[in-house]
Order: sequence, then structure tokens, then C-alpha cells
Amino acid sequence: MSEGEGKPPVVVVSESTSVTSGTAVQEKLIIAARVFSDLLKPTYGPRGLDKMLYKSDGSTAVTNDGAKIVAELMVKHPAAKMMVSMGNSQEEACGDGVTTTMLLCGSLLEEANTLLSKGLHPLTLVDGYRKAMGVALSQMDSDSVALDDERLLGVANTALTGKGAEAAIDVFAPLVRDALNAVKNSVEAPSAEHVAMFKSGSGGLRDSRLVRGIVVRRRVLMDTFPNNINNAPTAVIGSDIKIRKMTRSAEIQITSAENLDGFIEAEQSRKEEIAQALIGTGAKLVLCGGEIDRDILHDLADEGILVIPELDESELHNAAKATGAIKIDSILDASSSDLGVAGSVHWERRQATDQVEDIITIDDCTNPGVVTLAVGGAGETATEEIIRGLHDALRAMSLAHETGELLPGGGASHTRIAQAVREASESEPGRARLAMDAFARAMETIPSTLASNAGKDILDSVLEMRTAAREGSETPIGIQANGEVGDVTGVWHPRAVIEDGLESATETSMSMLRIDQVISARGD
Repeated sequence: MSEGEGKPPVVVVSESTSVTSGTAVQEKLIIAARVFSDLLKPTYGPRGLDKMLYKSDGSTAVTNDGAKIVAELMVKHPAAKMMVSMGNSQEEACGDGVTTTMLLCGSLLEEANTLLSKGLHPLTLVDGYRKAMGVALSQMDSDSVALDDERLLGVANTALTGKGAEAAIDVFAPLVRDALNAVKNSVEAPSAEHVAMFKSGSGGLRDSRLVRGIVVRRRVLMDTFPNNINNAPTAVIGSDIKIRKMTRSAEIQITSAENLDGFIEAEQSRKEEIAQALIGTGAKLVLCGGEIDRDILHDLADEGILVIPELDESELHNAAKATGAIKIDSILDASSSDLGVAGSVHWERRQATDQVEDIITIDDCTNPGVVTLAVGGAGETATEEIIRGLHDALRAMSLAHETGELLPGGGASHTRIAQAVREASESEPGRARLAMDAFARAMETIPSTLASNAGKDILDSVLEMRTAAREGSETPIGIQANGEVGDVTGVWHPRAVIEDGLESATETSMSMLRIDQVISARGD
């Protein structure tokens, strides 16, 4: 009998575990990634269509924003999860370019699949892609231009094109620019975090405006409160404006009417002390994060002080930044040095319902640290999509401010990268040249998708752009908003959006190509 005969086999994993090896691994991963990128392809560019997302809670959203779609999809496949992670990273880093990154990654993997089926080793592909990425970075160095005011407005126009805000792009683009300019004297690096959004729920898109301060919805407690106040000293209070409750339960035994009167008088004296502490600061506007005692409220109203209670933490933070006030935690220690100044304060009474409340506008603040874009339009779903577009434009413009470098859009940058990689591949002696050529073809998925979504012939458009790139056209040639190939001067992206997106797509595709075995404990 031979050694080991009759012994049971060694079981390392459970019987339900499945192991996939060889080229079948890359094929499955590539197919899954390609399906994911194809899902976003129809939404790309100024002629992209929208997706309706019907969520598990019954709510819906209509959008063509890649980041929103990626965030809402509940994917299961591991390759798709890698794509989602890549998209989230791009959104966090740049705030734009998610769909571009997805399309590039899907195209890089599709080109790789063709070469893998012909016997090219995955690591050879990885080497070729890495060399091509180095050429792409060098080409971006050559194509990048410095930021100026005209190009900055082009960044906003480009970010808003193809989204719901495009219907009033001539209004929104200057508003986005002015919003960041309004806070640049008060903050170190103006960004989307310094611009709040407010849905006015009335008028049209062209009624949207910039508020140099904040807008909140809260019920104004008294009709006798002052309105239309100018240059109002403003106190921002993070706590309740009332006598604090005891942390422990206590019983007070009162044996005479005099004791009761003394107890009531002491309580009233305490309230008056709180009211006088606020009045003594000279404040004419009090913004409070908690409740306010009715007696104190009347005392403040008698002094012509407008009080807005029950604001949430973010509203208090924005109010303090807008007015320059210091948030007060202890009312009795408040002083005039803690106050900010609200340029103008106006409140508008609205019909009392469960949802509609009065609108309080604090505007015309000097050097505000936070401003607000009041977006017009009565459609809830449409307005949400417009706000997403405005947020993307703010992120793009702030990134342009930060880096100071721009690259042309419309597929012009990617076509020039493709041409540079092709020229560099001619001096590559090994098989990595095939991977570099595949990288170049993958870059052209951007102009081809733009042309396809505009209803134009893909082949003619790509060949025309190749010719312009080969001849070294001084003006950027790309796919215009109408789908025609032509001068795309004025279509600008921050360099970081294109560069980070291309690097993320390349790194993700190389990571997938290096996987040679998938072990699934679930057996699927």
C-alpha cells in the first residue's frame, strides 16, 4: 500500500467556495467594469441624457451626474465595487470628472481584454500603461495654461453645461464666480464649503441671486418684531435663552404666600438679568440655537431686537461666518466684542403650514465668510439637480483657484495625449508598445462618446481630431456643444480634474489586470 493511500483529502476551504483562475479572471472583471462604464456613457457631455434613480425608500432622483449615480447604486460585483471606490475618490478629490474617469477605466480594460485574448501577458500591459501615463503627464505639462478671469468663467460654464442649470447658464456662471470672489477676503482658500444653497421655491431659474449672507426658514415668533433692519449688530448664541433646568429633581416646600411671591420674583429677576445681558451688548439681531423663554422674548421685543430661535448647528456656524460674530455659549458673559454685523435683515411672512415657514434673509454683510446662492424655481426634483450642478461648478472653480492651471475640454486634451503616446510608442522596442497603442485608443473614448451622444459620426469625428492633434494645431480642437469638431477655446477644466481622473483610471485598470485568481466564499 502506498504512503497516504486511504486517507481523506486535506480540506482548506469550504465546499461552497469557488476558485476562478487564469485568463477567465481578467475577462470577468473586465466585463463587469465595462458594463458599469457603459451605464454612465449615455449621460456624458453637453448632449448627455439623464437617469431616473428609483430608490429603495420610494423616493426618486433625476440626474446625469456621475457621482450621484455611483453613490446611489448598490453594486455587488467586486470589480464594480472597485469602480465605485475610484469614482468616490475622484469626487472627494476634485468634485468633478467622475464619469470621465469611469469611461476611461472601462475603455482601458476593454482594450486590455483584446490584447489578453491574443496572448499578451498582463504585466506587459501594466508596464505599457505605466509608460503611457508618464507620456500623458508630460503632454499635460505642455498643454496646460495659466488661470485668468475669462478662463475662470469658462471653467464655470464647462461645469454647468449639460446639467439642469444650463438653461440659465448665463446667470449661474457669473453667480458662481461672484460667490467665491465674495468670500476670498475672509477665508484662506475659497471653496464650495463657503457657499450655502437655498431653494426659494418660487419664481424661475433666472430669479436666482447671490445673498452675501445666509437665508433660513424659521417661524418669526412675533408680528411686532422689527423688519428691514440695516447694519444690525448680531449676536449668535449656541444655547437656549432661558433659565437652565436643574440636572437633579428637587421639591420646594412653600408654607406662605410671601414665600411663593419671593420664589416667583427671584425667577423673574433671573429672566430679566438674562434679557439685560443681551440688551447690554447692543445687539439688534439675536440668532439662537435653542428655545427662548417667552418673558425674555417680550423684553427683547420691547427693545426692538429681532430674535430667531431654534437654528441648527450648521445655520449658526454660517451665520457667525457671514456676520463675523463670535458664537456665545454663556449669555451672562456676552459682550459687544462678540457681535458681528448684518448688513441688512429682512423677514417675509409665509402662510402657516407644517412645511412652509417664514423666510429670514441676512444680506449685504461686509467681507462675509459664507454666502448663499438662492436658487429660483418651484420644482423640487429639478432644483435639486440644479444645486448639484452648481456645487460641481463651485468645486471646479475653487480647484482652478487652488492649482492655477487649466486644460482644454471637449476631448481636446485626451486626443493630444493619445497622439503623444502613439509617437512615444514608436521608440518602444518591446511588446509594451502594444499596450501603449491600446492606451492611446482608450483616450479617444472621450471624444468618441461626446460625438456619439450628440448624434454625430464617431469615426469621422475621431479622425478629424487625430489630424488636428498630429498637425499640432495651436488652438484646442475638440467636440463642441453642438457635436461638431472645432475650436473649443473657452471650454476649460482644472488640470487636476483631468490628471487625477486619468491617474485613477489607469491605476484601477492596472490593479484589475494584476489579479490572476478570484476566491469566492459564497460560491458565485
